[in-house]
Amino acid sequence: MFGFLTGALNVWLVARQRISNWPVGILNVALLMLVFWTSGLYADAGLQILYVVLGLYGWWSWLYGGQDRSRLQVADTSPREWVALAVAGITLTAALTLFLDRATDSTVPFPDAVTTALSLLATYGQTRKRWESWWLWIAADLIYIPLYAYKGLYLTAGLYLIFLTLCVFGLQQWRAARRPSLAIA
Repeated sequence: MFGFLTGALNVWLVARQRISNWPVGILNVALLMLVFWTSGLYADAGLQILYVVLGLYGWWSWLYGGQDRSRLQVADTSPREWVALAVAGITLTAALTLFLDRATDSTVPFPDAVTTALSLLATYGQTRKRWESWWLWIAADLIYIPLYAYKGLYLTAGLYLIFLTLCVFGLQQWRAARRPSLAIA
């Protein structure tokens, strides 16, 4: 239940661009790691460890990742970043699917892998304040909700339904706050 509450609070704080989202998010992923591991969603469990690392990076980046080490502003994802994200997403999904299928007892290797890849890409975009990262979260949530229901994690599926609603809110907020990128970096 505490994971449910910290998760909803975290996404709301991100949508509002509040720096406090990072410590709340780190606490949330530590709690979710236990839920996913005990449910046999090993990629999701491992993903939580990466979220802690990305949470620390995002916290730093939002404070000092802007021009001249200033606060980061919401911006567009460059075409070059999109290509790198697509290559990373396809590669990660393929590798995780293969690993989960052959090295674990996972009953859902591809959905577990693709949601893990989408979530990592979305988190990267979030750490860099790329407004389009909300589209990646929306895509992941549309897969997570039925996946968690299938695994009997109804409370978690409900949480991700709330996340989906908050993601739409975040998309609207960040798109309105964005500054178009001038660099193709």
